[in-house]
Amino acid sequence: MQNVVEIEELTKLISKLPGLGPKSAKRIILKLINNKDELYKPMVNSMAKVFKNVIRCNICGSLKSAKETCNNCQDSKSKELKICVVETIADQWSIESSSVFNGFFHILGGNISDTSMDNKKNLLIDSLVDTVSKKKIEEVIIATSSTVEGQTTAYYIQECLKDINVKVSKLGQGVPVGGEIDNLDDGTLISAFNNRKNF
Repeated sequence: MQNVVEIEELTKLISKLPGLGPKSAKRIILKLINNKDELYKPMVNSMAKVFKNVIRCNICGSLKSAKETCNNCQDSKSKELKICVVETIADQWSIESSSVFNGFFHILGGNISDTSMDNKKNLLIDSLVDTVSKKKIEEVIIATSSTVEGQTTAYYIQECLKDINVKVSKLGQGVPVGGEIDNLDDGTLISAFNNRKNF
């Protein structure tokens, strides 16, 4: 098999993406090489635009265009006065695609490790507390994963919200212990939201 240094380097990078191994990476690279004008050039341009223009909102943690206001933070009559707290953007997208929730999202960008409480500064939890107060949120739904880290994060958020008059709930049946939100199907997510309980 022919070894081209540039292709090997690109294969290693693409292989790091979720769900892709070296064989899949090489198939993608061949497809791009054989379709430079239709796929490769537009993809490179789009990736450059995303890298340059898409940032994390410093209030809710969602992705937004650097030049525009955050869609997630914007008030809307169609949105319920509820905030769903998730660990990742992938979790947000999974819940949005299930259409089970119609409120605001707060994306932590990770969780509090049970061995390191220093991570909480990066999770925008102070911003969450501020938003709950300012928007007069009626319910905070904690949708962190059922891992030790996810549960530690959930308890920390509950503690931060204890002085605010807001209902705090946690997803109920449907989320297996050790389960990650972005791996759940729509039916499981709907069950988890419908069976959420006070926290």
